[in-house]
Amino acid sequence: MRNKKLTIFIIAGEVSGDVLGARIMREMPGVRFVGVGGENMIAAGLHSLFPMSDLSVMGVAEVVAHARTLTRRINQTVGAILDVQPDIILTIDSPGFARSVIKKIRKSSAGRALVANGLRFHHVVAPQVWAWRAGRAKKYAQTFDKLYAFFDFEVPYFTKYGLDTIAVGHPIADGLVGRNASKHGGEKLITLVPGSRMSEVKRLMPLFRDVAHKLAASGYDYKFAIPTVETTAEFVRDSIREWDVRPELVSADKRYDLYSRTYIAVVTSGTVSAELAMLHIPTAVVYKMNPITTWLVRQVIRIKWVSLVNILLNRCVYPEFLGRDARTENVLGAVRQMALPAVRETMIAELKSADELWLRPDGAPAKLIAESLMDSVRSK
Repeated sequence: MRNKKLTIFIIAGEVSGDVLGARIMREMPGVRFVGVGGENMIAAGLHSLFPMSDLSVMGVAEVVAHARTLTRRINQTVGAILDVQPDIILTIDSPGFARSVIKKIRKSSAGRALVANGLRFHHVVAPQVWAWRAGRAKKYAQTFDKLYAFFDFEVPYFTKYGLDTIAVGHPIADGLVGRNASKHGGEKLITLVPGSRMSEVKRLMPLFRDVAHKLAASGYDYKFAIPTVETTAEFVRDSIREWDVRPELVSADKRYDLYSRTYIAVVTSGTVSAELAMLHIPTAVVYKMNPITTWLVRQVIRIKWVSLVNILLNRCVYPEFLGRDARTENVLGAVRQMALPAVRETMIAELKSADELWLRPDGAPAKLIAESLMDSVRSK
């Protein structure tokens, strides 16, 4: 019989992971949570070891530039885990950081003792091995004890190597799919979403500025808005002071109200494109990376598209402009196309056809993950 409070060490390195982490925490009242998270997990009761933004790094060159900080945070996290001695470690996305922490735990004598005593490693968000190299799934099978994937098609990549993997559905789909059905209020509001990582925001804000300026000068009565997250809000606020047009800034927790008013969106590749697809909002997806990272990605990527809705439907619904293609004239052309009634209606119909692919009939992801965590503890 257990004589101590169930303790879960939880780590999230991205805004979307922070949102999901908070939902999981709320599904598990009475559980003690320790770890790393953002404002949502903190509001749910987590005392974060350090700012989540320290982990919000993507791209080879970017990771190298932040190597010292990441190494320090890895060691700090490992030390905290060994001190806390949790029942389960739950990592959400940020697989590179998660694997580094777990590798150090497994190598240390104190960590091996915890594992022998029943410590298990669970991970949320299946690494996109289907986009890179399917064989990399073997490394994750050697790292984690259980994996929570979003989609059924991801499961076999990992079970092939013996990793217990279940599909729980996309965490933002429950209550979101088709909620607004693209019923904006009639205003021509262009929503620009530069992302949550500082590196991508710095690269995309000049592009968004040029797009906004040229659309504003086109004679149409366009208005603009930008949802902001805690990691980059100050930078975005400072950047728009130099713009000829002044976009409305909306906090991330109010973004769905903003999307309900959105006519067309231009967004960075990532979770936001999935959110907008579920809400049936016509959208163009853009992304810029460090040139070194861009070159490396082009050598190994195995998929045609980066937007989940395009991947799920296996066709180009959302236009994508990546790397060198992320230019003002390309984005302007896409916006003008999506403003055409026939193009707009066709895109919305395509987005609706994907609705059933986002959801699972057996419950919300946070609830399914929480139940699985409890089952794992009971089986110890």
